[in-house]
Amino acid sequence: MTAEERYAGILDWFSRNMQDAETELRYDTVFHLLIAVILSAQCTDKRVNMFTPEIFRKYPLPQNLAEADVEEVTEDIKSITFPNSKARHLVGMARMLVNDFGGEVPSDPDDLMKLPGVGRKTANVIASVVYDKPVIAVDTHVFRVSRRIGLSDGKTVEEVERDLTSNIAPELRPKAHHWLILHGRYVCKARKPDCDHCQINGWCRAFENDTTLDTATLKK
Repeated sequence: MTAEERYAGILDWFSRNMQDAETELRYDTVFHLLIAVILSAQCTDKRVNMFTPEIFRKYPLPQNLAEADVEEVTEDIKSITFPNSKARHLVGMARMLVNDFGGEVPSDPDDLMKLPGVGRKTANVIASVVYDKPVIAVDTHVFRVSRRIGLSDGKTVEEVERDLTSNIAPELRPKAHHWLILHGRYVCKARKPDCDHCQINGWCRAFENDTTLDTATLKK
């Protein structure tokens, strides 16, 4: 099977069966989505969603968070992974939004990456989810799934992003992130992929090459 056939089959299935795929982080404004995405680093969306309603209530605008003490924010997010560094990032992010961007979250990924705590993945999430930019955010799920099913042989996040961007039409890229992340979260899991119930296994390179489904192999 060629790479073109693999991409065509997988994207066609997702397009027909996961039209409503979207982020599982709950938010009400782009600023609050940015907070949630920063908090979700090495933490589950489910756990982040447990604590963000109170954080959103306390910090409705960048100005509110910019005026907060880092120690106070650390206490607010103490039940989320790495609260000390994330609190510094959140306050720094809010202050830069106020001072450099007029309190508005920019839409350009390069501008977003200037903000403390915002790397390429986070920038692409905001740009694609909110502003419908033709970019693909590659997190751990997207990285693993793309390599496992044969959409990329990239050894780095940047290489995988480049492969996906080159082979997925611009209008599909914002959705493609959600398709791959949800597939990785609920079907093509890291430790135990549910290949028997996978609806795209007919195009999956790992399934094609090893129908015995050796989990140790599939985890690579």
